Amino acid sequence: MTSSWIPPAFIFLFGALVALVLKGRVKQAWLLFVPVAGFAYVHYLPTEASFSLSVLQYHVDLLQVDRLSKVFGYIFCIAAFGSFLFALHVKGNVEHISALIYVGSALGVVFSGDFISLYFFWEFMAVASVMLIWARRTKKALDAGYRYVLVHIFGGLILLAGLLLLYYDGNPLTVQALKGKTLATWLILLGFMLNAAVPPLSAWLSDAYPESTATGGVFLSAFTTKTAVYTLIRVFPGWEVLIWLGTLMTLYGIIYAIMENDSRRILAYSIINQVGFMVAGVGIGTEMSLNGASAHAFAHIIYKGLLWMSAGSVLYMTGKTKCTELGGLYKTMPLTLICCCIAAASISSFPLTSGFTTKTMIIHGALDQHLVIIYFLLEVASAGVFLHAGIKFPYFVFFAKDKGVRAADPRPNMQWAMVFFAFICIFLGVYPKPLYHILPYPLVAEEFHAYTFMSVIRMLQLLLFSGLAFFAFLGLLKRTETISLDTDWFYRKGTKLILFVVTGIASLVGRGLEYVFVKTIPLRLSAFCERPVTTFMTMYYRFSGKDAGAIDEFQSRALPEKVSTVPIGIPVFMALLFLAAFAYIFSNIF
Repeated sequence: MTSSWIPPAFIFLFGALVALVLKGRVKQAWLLFVPVAGFAYVHYLPTEASFSLSVLQYHVDLLQVDRLSKVFGYIFCIAAFGSFLFALHVKGNVEHISALIYVGSALGVVFSGDFISLYFFWEFMAVASVMLIWARRTKKALDAGYRYVLVHIFGGLILLAGLLLLYYDGNPLTVQALKGKTLATWLILLGFMLNAAVPPLSAWLSDAYPESTATGGVFLSAFTTKTAVYTLIRVFPGWEVLIWLGTLMTLYGIIYAIMENDSRRILAYSIINQVGFMVAGVGIGTEMSLNGASAHAFAHIIYKGLLWMSAGSVLYMTGKTKCTELGGLYKTMPLTLICCCIAAASISSFPLTSGFTTKTMIIHGALDQHLVIIYFLLEVASAGVFLHAGIKFPYFVFFAKDKGVRAADPRPNMQWAMVFFAFICIFLGVYPKPLYHILPYPLVAEEFHAYTFMSVIRMLQLLLFSGLAFFAFLGLLKRTETISLDTDWFYRKGTKLILFVVTGIASLVGRGLEYVFVKTIPLRLSAFCERPVTTFMTMYYRFSGKDAGAIDEFQSRALPEKVSTVPIGIPVFMALLFLAAFAYIFSNIF
């Protein structure tokens, strides 16, 4: 083992072990201390830090430090602190321990120096995150969790196949940008895209996240998809296919979010929409767009976490999530409403919020590369975000017709967590320099400045017309008790058909094999062993061309094969000879 520093993941994994034995306020203090310690540790990690192990004669590098890994390390620790503060009241260990392992695994991926350690943490992250879904202990959560696990196992196998082919082709397994477009690199890209929720591989997110606990959804919104964004920035910068896939994501998420009735499913589809901007930025591949993807991931984790906190607070206090069941909560949940509106403004890229200072970098990168169509589609998507997450979500939950639901603001720790995230949203919108300073590539003020006159006017115009469209078509946007079918329908319903077909074929094959090997062959073998000479002579007569009458006459005159008529060694020898031939044929066929 060679090490100068330990990987940041170990802090959270060790924190999970310690949390198992702690209780009460000591445990609560520990849950807040771990992410603070992780943030400080990431800050002081030097670029030359390393941690490697020799496993089965292979060098495993668990620690790679640069500006890209640090920016994701910072935001993961900040998100962990806010999320644990929001979940501080939760009793029991399942959610807290799972969340610590989940965050630690995400940091393990971010700081991995080779694909072996990355894959290990990648799979560990999937196992830990599903517990945040199952912790809700409902049938829907249980079913969604199983589907979540199966989808991520499938994605993990695709990623593993790509890594094995990459190694077989003689390439090093160092985590670095892959240039050649081979079967191995396409499989690796597909594995990353599944975790990034790129359509049509995205339905697992909108299926599973809304079924998580009120606090678990905050954790889930922060790490899995953004870890995938990190791997895309690290391994596939400049792959043009990601430009179009990312743009598709921005539009796909909007369409489904507008149709959706469940408030948490709206936010789930909104994740797909927002990650699309990041994926498009990765595909553009310039320093500006990669900075934009990193910065937008940073801001997104905060404002999306704040939106999930708002929805989680409503779920915690009312037990309801559907827009058709909510409304009028502005009267009794004022702080939740204010924080929700700040998050809604931020995700809509409203000036003076973090979304404006980060998303514009990606759009600016597209314009710099003269990607006119992509530029206009991203602008359309920006307006669409305001429709579903900026207006629809807060309007139907807090301002729509009062359904008689009465609930106060949630627990103090949940309120403090929302205020903390809301402060960051505004701070990074008013003063983004601290974020710009830690981005992967140096950002020169002359190259990009968010608050130009034209950029502010352009965004305000988009938001204004988007808002007018919402209220003009409010009658069409009102939701009813409907369910939106997504691509998960194919494996939710199609799997039953596949199982029916497979089990039917297996049943037919099984009955056929039973007839041949259990009924027919043993009976024939038994008859042969009782009268081997007679059976042999009958076969001889048949092959020599004797007619049926002669064979029947021989069988009628044949004596019982006893010791008095046939030496016992002949039947035994012939039976053994038959068994040996049968065994030889069977072994060669199967």
